[in-house]
Amino acid sequence: MEKQSHKSGDKIKVVLVKKTYTGILLENPEPGIILLKLDSGYNIGFNKKDILEIKFIEKGLEKKEDIVIKKDKDKPNIAMIITGGTIAARLNPKKGGVDWLDSPESLFKYYPGIFEKVNVVKIEIPFMKASEDMDFKDWQKIARVAEKLLNDSNIKGLIITHGTDFLHYTSAALSFFLKNLNKPVVLTYSQRSIDRASSDANLNLQCSTLAAISDIAEVMLVGHASSNDDFCHAMPGTKVRKMHSSKRDAFKTVNAKPFAKIFSDSIVMISDYNLRNKSKVKLDVKFEDKVALVKVYPGQDPEILDFYLKKKYKGIILEMSGLGHAPTKRARKSWIKKLKEAQEKGLIICAAAQTIYGRLDPLVYSNGRELMKTGIIYLEDMLSETALIKLGWILGHKEWAKDKEIVKKKMLENVRHELNNRLE
Repeated sequence: MEKQSHKSGDKIKVVLVKKTYTGILLENPEPGIILLKLDSGYNIGFNKKDILEIKFIEKGLEKKEDIVIKKDKDKPNIAMIITGGTIAARLNPKKGGVDWLDSPESLFKYYPGIFEKVNVVKIEIPFMKASEDMDFKDWQKIARVAEKLLNDSNIKGLIITHGTDFLHYTSAALSFFLKNLNKPVVLTYSQRSIDRASSDANLNLQCSTLAAISDIAEVMLVGHASSNDDFCHAMPGTKVRKMHSSKRDAFKTVNAKPFAKIFSDSIVMISDYNLRNKSKVKLDVKFEDKVALVKVYPGQDPEILDFYLKKKYKGIILEMSGLGHAPTKRARKSWIKKLKEAQEKGLIICAAAQTIYGRLDPLVYSNGRELMKTGIIYLEDMLSETALIKLGWILGHKEWAKDKEIVKKKMLENVRHELNNRLE
């Protein structure tokens, strides 16, 4: 193979004896190796001695392009909050991974489709984080920015871009933090970065713009409804969960219906929702972070509750069996005594189901009835992640937290679609 002067970031063709590969040249991980990012998004390495020829195709971009954002007075105005995640990342050709987009203009360069129906008149970037790095303070920060944008009469709706892995925690938090919601709050994402041909970002954003100017005054997730680029679902922020690690239609509505089915140019309404209105959005961002989500499993030692008491936790969501069971009288380590003790010491304990679909019902079997007598609050069909957020929100209100009966009443009150009497 003749000596090459290609630089990382250049598009090249690698010719082997029996096969040819085309992609972006990455920085060499070690001498003697050529690393290539394929159009599929995957990286592949070659030993230089196995390569017959490297053909140059085109030079990589080396400088920023100036992006002019044009506004059309006949289009509705929306705002965006950019927080990070795959949807706000692009390929770094030198390292083979992705970096955050460094400006709103960069985002629009890759996603021009969002301008077809709206003007993006305000952009806020409170932080750039992967969703696993967020906590309640980040949710509060997003809510504060959202409140100002939603109360701006010049803005018809709001889109928030976000990482996927813990997106449903943020959507639940915003659902409780934003009172008297007057306009659509649309959280969207992408499973695959923009350098991949199979990226889901463009359709998700196009559908999100339609959701943002719709009459659905709700906190919702908007994303692919199937693995094809055909339509999206607008899903309630408290009734959605990420169900797949990599599929484009990873998010599904659980125990409820989506608000709407959204195509790139139209919306079909599916279920009831709060209508756009002229209310003034108010913040209610109080939150007690000493809450935890604990999964119950066979043989588990109930003394784990002592750890949370020692650490001064205020509330626990127990992910119990489908109907709401934990080890009891026939188990080697029954939870009955410890559950009573922990609650007598002031720990609020609620139950959610591990099964995702369906509803808790502790009255079916004697084990469930025995557990119920300890004082656990059974949360019907509420998702465990939503339950964790709601419990932290309720206990953050000190006037509610001092009385367990008030906490129970609030947890079982359907505030933001988190409970559904009629399972779908």
